[in-house]
Amino acid sequence: MFDAIVVGARCAGAPTAMLLARAGYRVLLLDRAPSGTDTLSTHLIHQPGVAALARWGLLDRVRASGCPPLDHARYELADVRLEGCARGVEGQRAGFAPRRHVLDAILVEAAVAAGVEYRDRCQVTGLLRDASGRVVGVQGRHRQGSFTERAHLVIGADGMRSAVATLAEAPFTVVDPRLTCAYYTYWQDVPAGLELYEGPSTWTAAVATNDGLTLVLAYFPQDRFERVRTDAQRAYLEHVRATAPALYDRMDGKEPAERLRGTGDQQNYFRQTAGPGWALVGDAGHHKDSITARGISDAFFQAESLVRHTADRLGGNPALLDAALRDYALERDATLTPGYESTLAVARLEVHEQRLSLLRAVQTDPELTSIYFDMVAGIGTVGALYTPKLLALL
Repeated sequence: MFDAIVVGARCAGAPTAMLLARAGYRVLLLDRAPSGTDTLSTHLIHQPGVAALARWGLLDRVRASGCPPLDHARYELADVRLEGCARGVEGQRAGFAPRRHVLDAILVEAAVAAGVEYRDRCQVTGLLRDASGRVVGVQGRHRQGSFTERAHLVIGADGMRSAVATLAEAPFTVVDPRLTCAYYTYWQDVPAGLELYEGPSTWTAAVATNDGLTLVLAYFPQDRFERVRTDAQRAYLEHVRATAPALYDRMDGKEPAERLRGTGDQQNYFRQTAGPGWALVGDAGHHKDSITARGISDAFFQAESLVRHTADRLGGNPALLDAALRDYALERDATLTPGYESTLAVARLEVHEQRLSLLRAVQTDPELTSIYFDMVAGIGTVGALYTPKLLALL
């Protein structure tokens, strides 16, 4: 009998399992993929997520992987040029963008070091329920055949197509249309920090990552997906050339280090995040367009929130655990809804004159620029920009 079974060993599930184990609980961590595999991801960690890694004692491991700190940001839109650094959170002013096969390995190793039992190549096929309908464990398949494990709490951290969410029949509570499609690959000898380029119906980003590589992403409106995918390589390069010509010049004449990857399945939703004996963290319960790169930081927040609410309730009175799960659900929705709404606004790829006027004022002042980059990182909202200084400039 485990205290918790966590399904999914990526950036939501691994830290959830680690934190529960550090709290003294017996935890089983399952993942259907082989250990060390990569996954589709923009993999930028904004400062709130970096602060979480520091709290967990894992930031030095990310640094040691050779992932460079992103302590200088550049943003361009029309005649606006913003350059600077966020004010940050908990002393963390830089972001990081570790490759997922690097980050996920660090998180899983930390979970195992905390006492988590980890099994890869395990596919969950069913949830065990007691006579009242409460979830009390999982059924699944692995290399040796089928397995059954029981726990006080089953946590789905298994992504946008979560088996746990499906098996628990967790309803969608908010659903919005897909807004963008995205393509990316990696480039050698294309120096960059964190660069963002926006235009009407266009968005390009460049982010430095491990092994001296630079991740270059191109975002298109969702309604162009079928046309883009017919010749994605040409569309990708043309998009970067048109939106970020200076970046394109650095790429010109070079070959990408890896194949082009892309997706048109950028779903936007909240699901019911918990029920009797089960809970969801990460993309299993909430997903939004990757254009603002909030997914990893949000996953870290959810891991800490779930553990904070439930850590003294596992193995005791089920009614107390259910109350804790309801509190977790309320905190998740209240905390992540503003970022969800702002992400949808960005993903519509619309440029309004009122916003341009705001940004023209921001670019004249380094302090306002830092507040703006705080907003990009999810540290503050647009309301924080409206200081007396900005109002005077406007």
